[in-house]
Amino acid sequence: MRALVLLAALVAVAAGTETFIGHQVLRIVPTNDEELQKVRELQDLEELQLDFWLSPRGLGHPVDVRVPFPSLQALKAHLESNGISYSIMIEDVQALVDHERTEMLRARRGLPLSTNTFDYATYHSLDEIYAFMDLLVAENPNLVSKLEIGRSTENRPLYVLKFSKGGTNRPAIWIDTGIHSREWVTQASGVWFAKKIVQDHESDEGLASILDKMDIFLEIVTNPDGFAFTQTQNRMWRKTRSKNSGSICIGVDPNRNWDAGFGGSGASANPCSETYHGPYANSEPEVKSIVDFVKSHGNIKAFISIHSYSQLLLYPYGYTTTPAADDKELHEISEKAVAALSSLYGTSYEYGSIITTIYKASGGTIDWTYNQGIKYSFTFELRDTGRYGFLLPAKQIIPTAQETWLALKVIMQHTLDHPY
Repeated sequence: MRALVLLAALVAVAAGTETFIGHQVLRIVPTNDEELQKVRELQDLEELQLDFWLSPRGLGHPVDVRVPFPSLQALKAHLESNGISYSIMIEDVQALVDHERTEMLRARRGLPLSTNTFDYATYHSLDEIYAFMDLLVAENPNLVSKLEIGRSTENRPLYVLKFSKGGTNRPAIWIDTGIHSREWVTQASGVWFAKKIVQDHESDEGLASILDKMDIFLEIVTNPDGFAFTQTQNRMWRKTRSKNSGSICIGVDPNRNWDAGFGGSGASANPCSETYHGPYANSEPEVKSIVDFVKSHGNIKAFISIHSYSQLLLYPYGYTTTPAADDKELHEISEKAVAALSSLYGTSYEYGSIITTIYKASGGTIDWTYNQGIKYSFTFELRDTGRYGFLLPAKQIIPTAQETWLALKVIMQHTLDHPY
């Protein structure tokens, strides 16, 4: 074990990977308006280089912040002097990163010969996930095909798996994972979903009935440039990797780049911000490729974008307080989906519209899809609630995917049973 840890550390140094030695994740829970305002003001203190894993939502809601070691003492003193209590959620971020890298090295034994021998209980590289897709297509040519819907900023292919029993322009369900690159449990869950569809498409009566009449599109790595960067340079990278004119800061938040309240509150105009909305709507090819696909297809009935973490199921809107026209139905679906998810391991989820459940956020994926007429538009925030955050241990991948699949089936079945 010590040899693997040492090897992981040497690999990181040799690759010039950003390290997080001495970084901690603090949890702050504002209890009054003054505390909430002071916590929000921290987001503007660029010199502290704070990374908000959970942004301020409101009174009583946790705010999780990764704090670089040089800023720890100053931040803690600032909080204490203002009477704002905090707790340490992650004592040593680098220790978790090292453990994760070690586990990946331990599991890496060359590419499997089939999807039956693929290790679904570990995190994989971009190349390994792409190789998995090719294996899945080769093994199931009558059900699965791979589409390239565009190219990323760094010219990587944007692949979508299509699960279909045939026919043209059938009603469809879209699922994407990994639009925020550091949310590794989502890409890993996407891989598991793909195998699950293949395994159960005949034996599971509900799934069989869905695929009899509808296609499923699954984009497992929605932000490949960012994902590759998390694997090689900076595990905590969230955004795309596009260059920003007039700034040394790289990338755009692809979940603030959609043409739905674009540039409004809940997104940043600062290219250095984690929530930078970009120079204009759909500026990112990772977003534009989905926009073009949705418009050209014209018959997508459900759109589900999967993130982590917080254990939430959300529906439109995020950019406006005006409730969605289908708010009541979306709320009822969410209630049933969360009940199904919780039935497996007892995992507790909150649900509701984005703006009422978390915060105002403009330029988001499902607000745009809903405005395009895709009634059943949802966003998941998968495990956990902050113990590990974006560094969820690999042993939780399969349980996370299993429970999420039960919720997805509820949404897909409702979409089938309620055509519009």
